[in-house]
Amino acid sequence: MDYQSYFTSALTKLKDEGNYRVFADLERHRGEFPRATCRREDESDVTIWCSNDYLGMGQHPDVLAAMHEALDRCGAGSGGTRNISGTTHDHVLLEAELADLHGKEAALLFTSGYVSNWAALGTLASQIPNCVVLSDALNHASMIEGIRHSRAQKMIWAHNDLADLEAKLASLPLEQPKLVAFESVYSMDGDIAPIKEICDLADRYNAMTYLDEVHAVGLYGPRGGGIAEREGLMDRLTVIEGTLGKAFGVVGGYIAASKELCDFVRSFSSGFIFTTALPPAVAAGAAASIRHLKSSTAEREAHQARVAQVRERLDEIGIPHEPNPSHIIPVMVGDPMKCKYISDILLEQYGIYIQPINFPTVPRGTERLRITPSPVHSQEDVDRLIDALEALWVQCQLARRPMAAQ
Repeated sequence: MDYQSYFTSALTKLKDEGNYRVFADLERHRGEFPRATCRREDESDVTIWCSNDYLGMGQHPDVLAAMHEALDRCGAGSGGTRNISGTTHDHVLLEAELADLHGKEAALLFTSGYVSNWAALGTLASQIPNCVVLSDALNHASMIEGIRHSRAQKMIWAHNDLADLEAKLASLPLEQPKLVAFESVYSMDGDIAPIKEICDLADRYNAMTYLDEVHAVGLYGPRGGGIAEREGLMDRLTVIEGTLGKAFGVVGGYIAASKELCDFVRSFSSGFIFTTALPPAVAAGAAASIRHLKSSTAEREAHQARVAQVRERLDEIGIPHEPNPSHIIPVMVGDPMKCKYISDILLEQYGIYIQPINFPTVPRGTERLRITPSPVHSQEDVDRLIDALEALWVQCQLARRPMAAQ
C-alpha cells in the first residue's frame, strides 16, 4: 500500500467536499479579549466570535494572578501522575471548590473535558456488572467514545425524547444496572435537555444519571453551577461532569459525585491513573475562576444581555439562526462550500473570526457559523458583525427569514 498517497487522497476528498479544516494561527492579547492577532502571510488584528471562553475568564485578573502566584510558588509541572507524585495542594483545593459548586461530596480532576467523559463513562459502564448505558443521540464524541470503550450494552435514545427514553428503560429488567447519559446544553444547536423529567424516569426505572454540563458551568445558576443548579436539580443527578476550559477560561475536566463514586473512578480508571496531572498553576487559575463566578453574577448577566442583543439584530435583517434558550447562536448556512467561504471572507476582509462548522461535526445540509457572544464584545463589535453578515448573505444569495417588523 502507498500510505502517503492514501493520506493525500483522503485529504483531497475532504477539501473537495468543503469539510477540510484549516487552523487559524491566532495570538490572543492579554486583557483585550476578544482581540487577537491572526498570523498568515501578513499579520492582521481580528475579533474572535466563536470562542468557548464564553465570559473572557481566560483574561481575568484574578485568574492570571492566581496562576502567576502558583507558578512562582510551585514551578511549572505537576511532577507526574496523581498516583505517583502529581497530586499537589492546588489539585486538592480545586476539587473541593468543584464539589462545593455542584453540591456533591467529592470531585475528581482530569486533564480535559474529553478525558473526563471518556474515562468516567468508560469506567462506570465497564466495571458495573451487566450495566446498560442509555445515551442521548446527540451526545458529544467524548461520551460516545467512553461508552464504546466500556464495551457495555448501549441503547441510543432519540434526542431529548422522553417517550423514547422511557420505552427503552421499560424494556430492561428493573433490577438491571442502568446509566442514562446526556448533556444539559448541546453545543451545536444550543438546546437544553429536560433534566427534571429525565431524572424522574431514572428514579422510576432504577437508573443512575450522568449529566455533561460543559457548556453550562459558569454560565447558569446563582453560582455558575450550570443548568442543574439553575433548576434546583443537582442533588438528583448521580454524576455531574464539567470542564474548566470553557466558561472558567483555563483547561481541564472533572466529575462531581459521591465520595464513593469518585473514589471508584479514581481507583479503576486508566484514563486517570496513567495520565500526568494538570500543572498546579492551571489548577490554581481554575479555582480562582470558580471562586469569582460563585460570587459574581455580573459576567453572567452581561453575557445573557449580549446574546439577546445579537439574536435581535440577526432577526432584524432576516439572518436565519436556530432559536434556542441558551447562549449558543447557530447561524445556518446549509452548504459546506459557502459556509467555509463566508468564514474565510469574514476573516480576510472584515477581521472577524468565526470557524465554519461542517460535517462530521454537524449533519450534512446543516452547516453553520456557530456564534458565541461574550460580555466583552463591544457594541462596535456587534455592529461590525451584523453589517458583515448582511453583506455576505447578499453576496452568497442565501435565504433569509422574513425580517422583523421595524
